[in-house]
Amino acid sequence: MKTFATVLFAALLTAPSLAQDKPFDSGLAALPQDKPPADKVDAAIGRAIDYLISMQDKDGAIHDVNHNQTAMTSLAIMAMAAVGHQPSDETKQGAAMKKALSFVLRPDRQEVQGYFGGRDGSRMYGHGITTLMLSEMLGMGVDAQMDQVLRDRCRLAVEMIKRAQAIPKDPRNKGGWRYAPESRDSDLSITVWQVMALRSARNAGMDVPKELIDNAVDYIKRCYSSKRSPDGKPENLKSGCGYEPSRAPEYAMAAAGLLSLQVCGAYDSLEAKGSADWLKEKKLEYGTEWFFYGTYYFAQGMFQRGGEHASLARKTVEDVLLPKQGPDGSWQGQSGQERGAGKVYATSLGVLSLAVKFHFLPIYQR
Repeated sequence: MKTFATVLFAALLTAPSLAQDKPFDSGLAALPQDKPPADKVDAAIGRAIDYLISMQDKDGAIHDVNHNQTAMTSLAIMAMAAVGHQPSDETKQGAAMKKALSFVLRPDRQEVQGYFGGRDGSRMYGHGITTLMLSEMLGMGVDAQMDQVLRDRCRLAVEMIKRAQAIPKDPRNKGGWRYAPESRDSDLSITVWQVMALRSARNAGMDVPKELIDNAVDYIKRCYSSKRSPDGKPENLKSGCGYEPSRAPEYAMAAAGLLSLQVCGAYDSLEAKGSADWLKEKKLEYGTEWFFYGTYYFAQGMFQRGGEHASLARKTVEDVLLPKQGPDGSWQGQSGQERGAGKVYATSLGVLSLAVKFHFLPIYQR
């Protein structure tokens, strides 16, 4: 993830699946009794939302660093929406969301061909984040005019993602995405944001051909660290994804791979099962490299897995996050480069990690 880190802060930086009929055990009933009381979790989320609102500037952007403002504002909007706030609410949270959404929807935030990652320097990371936010917010505008602008901007952004995947790539990189729309290689850290955005858009009724999702799934599976049998199945049934194919598994990428396979409908793939089992045995520490980035995917992915995976992950995330919240309600990354991404970045992802239990956003539903 070193390359990811450099791009992330130097330059930046679902949804129901195709299979709807599988019984699901959330694992929440089996949650150990020594988990933090719900009021402590809710209070922490409330303080974090207050912090995000305090970082909103006069233009509506929510940020604490001087770059990637569209992407950071989009993360903050998703954090607020994930715990039930809407831009139409007559509350301070609703007013902040309305102002933030209006900022992202400004014509100068998106290039004419649909790209969000150029104007704020967030590249394809930010483009995927912003597209995901827009697709999750469809229908939540304050009026019909805002809803139409939301849909129009989102459609343009989705078309950009589709074109970027179609750029000719070699077999190793086919199906993925990388830093720029015209990139001819791929990595998992960027691919997962585009996959999440596409799945969310598809569930909102936008034109996302199944072939695009299938190609992305094939790329994600190639990132799973394992030798393959002659019929293509992984031989290591407890492993995870790496940053690129043939790379060793690591926390953030294993979690990202798990969730992205699930939102594409591959819940029962050997790669998804193996990733969940690998993560279940991984000791989560606050200083883990790309802790907030990985924990966002870990919390969602393990919830989707259900059962003991879900209950263990929820308790772990709460136990690790709550004591580390700052007096102002924020969180901040500890590893050097994630720390440099800022508090808005970490706090938004922290809220999204804790908010899995609420299921307000479609992407949190199975």
